[in-house]
Amino acid sequence: MGYDIELNFLEGSDELGPELVIYIFDVKTGLMAILVVDNTAAGPAMGGIRMSPEVTTSEVARLARAMTLKNAMARLPHGGGKSGIIADPAMANKEALIRAFARKIRHIIEYIPGPDMGICETEMAYIKDEIGRAVGLPGVVGGIPLDEIGSTGFGVAISAEVAAEFADLDLKGARLTVEGFGAVGKHTARFLGKKGVVLIAASDSKGTIYNPGGLDVEELISVKKATGSVLNYNGGEKLLTTDLFNISTDILVPAARPDVITEGNADVLDVKLIIEGANIPATLEAENQLYERGVVCVPDIVANAGGVITASVEYNGGIKKQAFERIETTIRSNTRKVLEVSRKEGITPRKAAESIARHRVSKAMTYRK
Repeated sequence: MGYDIELNFLEGSDELGPELVIYIFDVKTGLMAILVVDNTAAGPAMGGIRMSPEVTTSEVARLARAMTLKNAMARLPHGGGKSGIIADPAMANKEALIRAFARKIRHIIEYIPGPDMGICETEMAYIKDEIGRAVGLPGVVGGIPLDEIGSTGFGVAISAEVAAEFADLDLKGARLTVEGFGAVGKHTARFLGKKGVVLIAASDSKGTIYNPGGLDVEELISVKKATGSVLNYNGGEKLLTTDLFNISTDILVPAARPDVITEGNADVLDVKLIIEGANIPATLEAENQLYERGVVCVPDIVANAGGVITASVEYNGGIKKQAFERIETTIRSNTRKVLEVSRKEGITPRKAAESIARHRVSKAMTYRK
């Protein structure tokens, strides 16, 4: 295993960034990691740590840029950054690796780390212990635990509620499929269920569970927690993970890996509304294709900002109630604004959102030397 030291991601660099790219190695623990600080015009970069054997420089750089734009859309006093640890999150010496990573970034004060795929509140507590700088902490050490309260999923549900108007969709009785029934996906299903939406399919790395009559969200959450897979749920058809995209639905929430919606499957998706719960879950080409087909697709930098909003509230001494109020106000407003601009100007929601966010970042940059 080695570094993905391909700097071709710099082809996508521009006046916004990236400002800093660092490769990290620790002989004692075997740590290999990548850190990208994209832009700090609005304040220190805030972004999660992704832990995966497949994480690459290009992926981290794209995620860092997404954080810059997401934080700008949410009007947070933070720029964007991201890091990736090249390792299996189920590894035996995970704590040692996380602590080694923390020590390596101790003096990179322009980056505030948070949790992402493969990383939870426990690991953030280790980082805070090492360097005194982290978000997404356990409640017992003063944090607002993102996965426990489901703040990202809450924001995704709010975005879906607004976007449903633009897709001529009544949420009561609407069918939902969730790709990646993890921290974001399960809470999205739970919050949308309270609005009358019916979960008919959910997937994880082991497969898809499908029942056109509806799945019991709370039971599915319990089964997933107890057994590690949605496939152990009784009362549904067991399919392959990729079969989820062949299921006719009203709302699709991709909530796991990047680039799961591509030109290769965008044309077969039978869906009215896509709310991006994951970071960069669809390629630009796929989003353009979906737009041409009339599918409303709310981009990640708008829809899944609930997590980083919560992290910012936590970092600045706030509490859970303030976080949820800020999430609802911000995501409701941003979803409506982006979809209105998209409709008025005849451009994709992605282009509308990025135009708004880039303008805000560029404006912030005028105040910096």
